[in-house]
Amino acid sequence: MAVGSGVKAWTLASQVIQYGLKAAYASIFNMIFLLFSNDIAMIKLASPVVLNNKVQPSCVPESGEVAPHDDPCYITGWGRIYSGSPLASKLQQALLPMVGHSVCSSSGWWGGTVKTTMICGGGDIHSGCHGDSDPLNCRGRDGRWYVQGVTSFVSSRGCNTLMKPTVFTHTSSFTKWISDTMLQY
Repeated sequence: MAVGSGVKAWTLASQVIQYGLKAAYASIFNMIFLLFSNDIAMIKLASPVVLNNKVQPSCVPESGEVAPHDDPCYITGWGRIYSGSPLASKLQQALLPMVGHSVCSSSGWWGGTVKTTMICGGGDIHSGCHGDSDPLNCRGRDGRWYVQGVTSFVSSRGCNTLMKPTVFTHTSSFTKWISDTMLQY
């Protein structure tokens, strides 16, 4: 999430709770989805990462760039392997084809929950799962890997739910913010 926006939203949520539970539920629900619209953060490392055959950089896409529907992308992570399982003990990887916004935001899929600052991947036998907070990497036409998304949420019905792909914050919606933040710190 963008620095500041989440803090303000959570402050508002705690103020709403003072005025009654019914109002708090509706307001917190709306604020949580506002947070998901900007579900992105950056961490500045104390020292440079050592690159090797298992650790490689991935590029930030140009502002507004969208990977096409069915583009083969990959999620990696230490989240649950299936609903209710323990967290993975070793890094997992899964192919998650991109799901176009018009499909992902359609009725029967995620509908209006998926904002224009979000992208989707998977939605069949593979998905992110609870505990994943990992990138969606896609190979660009230039052969380089790009972080097209950052894991935001999965279906409450469970991992690998048909027509409920993993939803990611669309990195290219925040390219300017990423660049400005890196310059600032």
